[in-house]
Amino acid sequence: MSTPSQAAVEATAKSAYPDQPDTPGARARSIHSCNFRAAGRLSNEDARAVIALHETVANHVAAAFDALFSISLDVKFAELNQTSVHEHVAGVPPLCFVVQCSSGLVTVEIDLDLVFPIIELLMGGAGNARNADRDLSEIEEEVMRDIAALIVRAAEAVWAIPGLSIAPGSRIKPSAMLQTFRPTEKLTALRFEASLGNAKGTFNLTLSNPLLDLLTKQIATDRSQKKSRMFSFPAPPLRERILDCEMEVLTELPELRVSVKDLVTLAPGSVLKLRSSVRTPAALTCGGRSLFQAVPVRSGQQRAAQLIHRTSNAERKER
Repeated sequence: MSTPSQAAVEATAKSAYPDQPDTPGARARSIHSCNFRAAGRLSNEDARAVIALHETVANHVAAAFDALFSISLDVKFAELNQTSVHEHVAGVPPLCFVVQCSSGLVTVEIDLDLVFPIIELLMGGAGNARNADRDLSEIEEEVMRDIAALIVRAAEAVWAIPGLSIAPGSRIKPSAMLQTFRPTEKLTALRFEASLGNAKGTFNLTLSNPLLDLLTKQIATDRSQKKSRMFSFPAPPLRERILDCEMEVLTELPELRVSVKDLVTLAPGSVLKLRSSVRTPAALTCGGRSLFQAVPVRSGQQRAAQLIHRTSNAERKER
């Protein structure tokens, strides 16, 4: 049987492990497959920050709706989703009320399950839910355009991006979003759930990549400023923190003796004689240690203790 040569063995090993370096001193390369679908996605930390920010946006929108409708309502953040333009447009209902703001910087999408109750409330109705089986008239579109502007203003106030001014445009069809965004662009859809009277529905704030970049940079700036503020105001010294601690303080008459007969006959409203002169001072104790002799007094509407003199070390040891 023939034995394989050293060159053949090395060639076989190199074909089996192509990432290994040719020379002993060289470092192996780390090669990973690239997932282009994950490009442009938020990191976990940024996603948590964006979600927390838009939970505040939901509160601002609820406050704005409350001032407008004067009825019980609830708005809460539901979901953050990043998808391609085609996937996002495919999930938008054909009759959904869609308004693009500032040339597609942000898009407001309101389901018809909310649109008709909102219009009915503004017209003096009860805002009951109804079947959304028709499109909006021109007057209804103008009314909902103001509602979209209200939502955007609430979000803009929370984002607090310097120099950013968002103006709502006219209503568009969902398919028109394909002409505004690049086919490969990832859209960030922030879904909110709203309850207006008996009606429930959802609306979206869909952010373009440029706005999302501005928002994440603003979040990073705010985060760094908070860290710098915390660094510039260090924690107080240990002595100051100890001085703010609360201790249990008692004013008591130590070494009093009461007969069992007196204790057995106790009842609500009875008076227990302590057989101690009213001139005998009490002991002010803190943490079980006697510090002062004191007498009970009143300060305004509160009970108090008037200190007479400090307890000596000898008296403390006896007690």
